[in-house]
Amino acid sequence: MNLKALRSLAGCTATSGVLCLRFTCKSLNFTYRVRAFQAAVDYLKTLQRFTLSNVFLAGRSMGARAAAALGRQLCAAEEGAVRGLVCVSFPLHPPGQTHTHVKRSEDLRALSHVPVLFVSGTADNMCERKLLESVVEQMKSSSSVHWVEGGSHGLAVKGRTEESVLEEVNSRIMTWILEHV
Repeated sequence: MNLKALRSLAGCTATSGVLCLRFTCKSLNFTYRVRAFQAAVDYLKTLQRFTLSNVFLAGRSMGARAAAALGRQLCAAEEGAVRGLVCVSFPLHPPGQTHTHVKRSEDLRALSHVPVLFVSGTADNMCERKLLESVVEQMKSSSSVHWVEGGSHGLAVKGRTEESVLEEVNSRIMTWILEHV
């Protein structure tokens, strides 16, 4: 939750007038993370100070997988519950285990009516470019990929400052969100 990239994106969303709830799950258990994400959404729905609308789910790495799983569940329960999904550094496969991409992309391929933005590095050892592009082609939902040239799984780019990469990523995410509101 206190990663510089997440703090930076939360600041960018706030500047644009978009509420951003960020949280972290210390467990590496995928099912637990999805339940924690669901609990956060459920909690927001109970607040009487404001009404949830134009909800975008987002996550980084395993959080992106959890957001996709929750997005699939919410959309199956109520069409229009989620306006969009942002997947930053989606871990399509563990390093060197590209065969696992089919299982890890099930929720993405099952989504319907939820646009998806992927932000990934071209040098991400957990998301081979050709595999992600193949998944995007198989998806029912409209989707696009913003490739960070030379970016690793953490979106670090040799020869670029972290701030310049964050500015690029945040700008692309906010432009995409505002296009889909």
